[in-house]
Amino acid sequence: MADSINASLQNPVDRYPKPPFNKQPQQVPGLASKMDPRPDHGEKSYKGSGRLSGRKALITGGDSGIGRAAAIAYAREGADVVINYLPQEQSDADEVIALIQAEGKNGYAIAGDITSETFCQQLVEEAVQKLGGLDILVNNAGHQQAVDSLLDLTSEGFDATIKTNIYAPFWITKAALPHLAAGSVIISTSSVQAYDPSENLFDYAQTKAANVAFVKSLAKQLGPKGIRVNGVAPGPVWTPLQVSGGQPQEAITKFGGATPLGRPGQPAELASIFVQLADAEASFATGQIYGAAGGNGHP
Repeated sequence: MADSINASLQNPVDRYPKPPFNKQPQQVPGLASKMDPRPDHGEKSYKGSGRLSGRKALITGGDSGIGRAAAIAYAREGADVVINYLPQEQSDADEVIALIQAEGKNGYAIAGDITSETFCQQLVEEAVQKLGGLDILVNNAGHQQAVDSLLDLTSEGFDATIKTNIYAPFWITKAALPHLAAGSVIISTSSVQAYDPSENLFDYAQTKAANVAFVKSLAKQLGPKGIRVNGVAPGPVWTPLQVSGGQPQEAITKFGGATPLGRPGQPAELASIFVQLADAEASFATGQIYGAAGGNGHP
């Protein structure tokens, strides 16, 4: 018995690549397909068990990173999924839709810029039309650019971060609410930056703290309506967000090495959290922030 148990154990320290990594600058927003090593979104590893059968999900930033991992997991748990992404990320998005459809589920890709209020409204309406409803909303897309000095942070750069990370979830959630019945869920991707901000992520860290407040306030407002609202606060996760300016290239070479596990997380390692928060079995979890930071972080 002991041998069979030990054979199923995986040491999290050695499960995925550790630094040093190669410098690999990409233009915003970056592609997972060009990263070295390629991130694991659960393409081969995630096994579903029907936990979200019949559900209908909209995921922003679903072409790569954490959003892609959630999209794959949701489809393998039985949900139909719409992902949103930027047009520059088309090749990554095509891969995700193919994976969703391979599970026999409906997968739709809607390209567009969520810093536009008009597009956010259109995104929700089109998603509802394609899915025949909506009961899972994942506000995941984010903008992150490291800037060493406040003096170098432009108003345009600050505005892009605020609009992507704060305005877009507000616009999208507001548009989605009329379609969300009791039992629906809203999940927001925050960050450890909300609790322990880095000196070079001045604007991003503020938005991630705002995401935490968004979750906790909205959970209180929507709880009586039977709609749960939760968040996830990742630590360093190996995604295009990081290599396309989210971290300086000098930091990419040692990315994740300061965690107790000695490596960055992979998007696949967060997929089960997004499934758990969407699952009706987690019906008493609302207003919560779930951490996944390799041993660091506060939630």
